[in-house]
Amino acid sequence: MKTPHVFLMCPPEYFDVSYIINPWMHGNVRKIDNALAKQQWRALYDILTDHATVRLIHSQPGSPDMVFTANAGLVKERRVLVSRFRYPERQYEEPYFADWFLDRGYEVSLMPRDVPFEGAGDALYDRGAARLWLAYGHRSVLAAKEVIAGKLGGEVVALKLTDQRFYHLDTCFCPLDGGHLLYYPNAFDATSRATIERLVPASRRIAIGEEDALAFACNAVSVGARIVVNRATTAFVDALGRRGFEVVQTPLSEFMKAGGSAKCLTLRLDEP
Repeated sequence: MKTPHVFLMCPPEYFDVSYIINPWMHGNVRKIDNALAKQQWRALYDILTDHATVRLIHSQPGSPDMVFTANAGLVKERRVLVSRFRYPERQYEEPYFADWFLDRGYEVSLMPRDVPFEGAGDALYDRGAARLWLAYGHRSVLAAKEVIAGKLGGEVVALKLTDQRFYHLDTCFCPLDGGHLLYYPNAFDATSRATIERLVPASRRIAIGEEDALAFACNAVSVGARIVVNRATTAFVDALGRRGFEVVQTPLSEFMKAGGSAKCLTLRLDEP
């Protein structure tokens, strides 16, 4: 049975590691197996279309990371705050994403040029409370908090990332249905860990270890009770199973070379 969820994806026609803007890219420039990348992307697409609706945006030459649609912007109802990428290499994507939303009748807002913010890579809605979690420290800046609150409204809780390997919030933090939270505590500073523990009950927190974190198990697509990931340990699968979730593993090794996985390859559009 399909859920009402809707995701935006971008086929990997021009996907490659053409530059280095995160630690995962080191040693992987021009080392993408394009045929395998397309196969892996298609497998993820097929899994999601079995359980949700998937919209597509055309890939563009010169924008190899456009496949990571999570970074397109932040959606709330029919409004979208388009990202302002920190690195020039990804700024070419901004008008393509803005046009896609404009063409479909969304109310589009832009971030100030001096306020880097990388969309649903760094801003994730809680699934158990009316709250938006916002990360800063690597790509997005703390000043984005006021802009988001002003344009989209609602409570925004800021968290500071401290480990360069987890450069976006969605690489180490994944809100799940029912108010559950999957996260890697060591990616955050002490104050942020305390904030998470204060706002999310212990019974709803699922803290993972480094092995799963480095496989980007938190970079998961949550589709109802199904959690789609690159790969995960038995302990991870069991922990989620005890809470009523089914873990679906689909290899995304080629995208890991660029520092992305399942969640990075999707943008949820049905945000209330």
